[in-house]
Amino acid sequence: MGQPDRSDGDGRGDRGTAAVTGASSGIGRAFARELARRGCDLLLIARRLERLEDLAGELSSACGVSAEAWPADLSRDDDVSRLQRRLAGTPDLEVLVNNAGFGVRGSFLDADPDRQLEMIAVHVVASVRLVRAALPPMLARGRGAVINVSSLAGFRGLPGRATYSATKAYLNRFSEALQGELAGTGVRVQALCPGFTRTEFHDAPELRRARREVPEWLWMDPEAVVAASLKALRGRRVICIPGWKSRLLAALSRSLLAGPILRLTARRARRRRAAGPGRGT
Repeated sequence: MGQPDRSDGDGRGDRGTAAVTGASSGIGRAFARELARRGCDLLLIARRLERLEDLAGELSSACGVSAEAWPADLSRDDDVSRLQRRLAGTPDLEVLVNNAGFGVRGSFLDADPDRQLEMIAVHVVASVRLVRAALPPMLARGRGAVINVSSLAGFRGLPGRATYSATKAYLNRFSEALQGELAGTGVRVQALCPGFTRTEFHDAPELRRARREVPEWLWMDPEAVVAASLKALRGRRVICIPGWKSRLLAALSRSLLAGPILRLTARRARRRRAAGPGRGT
């Protein structure tokens, strides 16, 4: 297969390796497919080995790239350490996509505290550790890209999603500061902040409400999110909000309307809590 033309930091190049966490579904799987199409070899990381192996076989056959399934639970210290060593020892590392994550809905006091700590471990601690491992080989090559998959939730603290929105805010600020430190090195950093995206993320029982309550026209397909992300790497902006609808939501979250909307959301959450399980939905 002929190689695509090189374009700094957007996944094109001389068969470098792209590492994608949360690659078994949704945005991660869409990243894997697009990066394989562009000629990158792949390190596919997620918990579900069977899915990873199926995807690796599909992309190896369709795109003529090497694709390795790497099972890991990024809430576990040993799994993250093992993956750090793998990334640090990958001299042709071209792209790292920190996409693994999950959501837990409910008030801070009601949500399982262990799950909230796992969320911090996956979204923040694992992402930081993997970026630290990935940067030396990228800097040695003089090019590369780190994409930290954040969320519109990172622009405003959301009642009922306190820990989730805080972890995404961290990724936004971390990415901005890191890009400032890496200016002129050829390595780009992006915080990708999608809005409502059609993935398995909202299949969790506590998150299914969004599928019913959010209008269909506000949702994006993961392929469109990935296309916007890789295109944005050619520009100078660190924060990438894919799609005009998501950009509108981001603007509203920063406006004077955000306070009343959040207070209304908090009141609704309290009413649901008072109604008890199975009511108020």
